[in-house]
Amino acid sequence: MTPLNQVEGRAIPLGLKNVDTDVIIPAHWLKTTSREGMGKGAFETLRADPGNLFDNPPFQGAPILIAGDNFGCGSSREHAAWALGDLGIRVVIAPSYSDIFSGNAVKNGILPVVLPQAAIDRLMEVAATDPIHVDLENQTVTTMFQDRFAFEIDPFRKMCLLEGLDEISLTEKSDAAIGAYEERLAQDRPWLQPAL
Repeated sequence: MTPLNQVEGRAIPLGLKNVDTDVIIPAHWLKTTSREGMGKGAFETLRADPGNLFDNPPFQGAPILIAGDNFGCGSSREHAAWALGDLGIRVVIAPSYSDIFSGNAVKNGILPVVLPQAAIDRLMEVAATDPIHVDLENQTVTTMFQDRFAFEIDPFRKMCLLEGLDEISLTEKSDAAIGAYEERLAQDRPWLQPAL
């Protein structure tokens, strides 16, 4: 997983409430176990509209998405985070998230920032014409117009994003401790060891 510390760029001012995982990535895209190419199906229903934000040149490749309340509700499909990541989204800013989506986002290198609706409204205005800066280390979202919004994040999630650690990487960090435990187990309980 690519570490995330600071993200700056245009933000897609979606602003919609209750965007569920089926809107993020429709069910017919779930037949794959690969993350690659999922961005093509991201927001497929919304992108069917010729005037949609996602395919509007100023927002293509934008690393930030601004959404409304309850973003990522619906099913527990991790494909929603995969699709956002493949689309290039590194940060989602919203007033609230589904707990499952929020966890899946972090496990896939996407920062879910929670801000009050007044801050979302202001960022939606700025996003229409100018970039936004997100600083995970200092837990702030800022604009070139001196707007500064602080956000909270669980320290463990923050550490995982800053260091680029997914669940596999976290396990690998404990490789020495796991090896030492297995050696002790082999000595203390040799009957548990597989026959060669």
